[in-house]
Amino acid sequence: MKNWIGMTLMCGVMAMIGWGCANEKSMTVENHMVMNSGPIQVEITTPFGTMVAELFDNTPVHRDNFAKLVREGFYDGLLFHRVIEGFMVQGGDPNSRGAAPGTRLGSGGPGYTLEAEMDTSHVHIKGALSAARQGDAANPERRSSGSQFYIVQGATYAPDKLANFESRVRANAPDFSYTAAQQEAYSVSGGTPHLDMQYTVFGQIVEGLDLVDSIAAVQTARGDRPLEDVTMFMRILE
Repeated sequence: MKNWIGMTLMCGVMAMIGWGCANEKSMTVENHMVMNSGPIQVEITTPFGTMVAELFDNTPVHRDNFAKLVREGFYDGLLFHRVIEGFMVQGGDPNSRGAAPGTRLGSGGPGYTLEAEMDTSHVHIKGALSAARQGDAANPERRSSGSQFYIVQGATYAPDKLANFESRVRANAPDFSYTAAQQEAYSVSGGTPHLDMQYTVFGQIVEGLDLVDSIAAVQTARGDRPLEDVTMFMRILE
């Protein structure tokens, strides 16, 4: 199924964060207007409360695209349509707005994809704001969905376990090593290190991180969709 990432994280098996639409156009740096030059914070309001994400300046294509969509109201009323406790919460499918129960979601987008902007300074610690994408077979350049994203919950990892993931990450980034701060974040707060350097991390939840746990804990139906809709509304904090 194109709207899933390739594989699903269950019982410790590696997962991919999925989105899919074969006819999406590409958005590149050349045809993308840079709108901002400084740190941007986005307020995300949910039925459980409000959290704040800070967008990274060294992922400018994703930063500016996300900010543009927020300003346009693109995300208002959309659902966190895929929730897996101990892994992540995913949203951003425009087809989820007002979707009837049982509707299969996860294939929608704005009509374009984004070039990958993976950076070793940004890893999948708890609260990481990352771009969903199609799996490698259909998307070898690992381009991101133009709108779908996920927020990491994950699990904690001791340093020796994290070292195993570090060696795997080096297949994509030969000089990669977790910093002391990243190691501490994974051991104290948790995350999903098996996704590092495979998906673009373009922001971090800096306020209201506990809401990720609240969303992740909801009851879900087939396809990991919450039984009760978890909506989102966003605005830029000026």
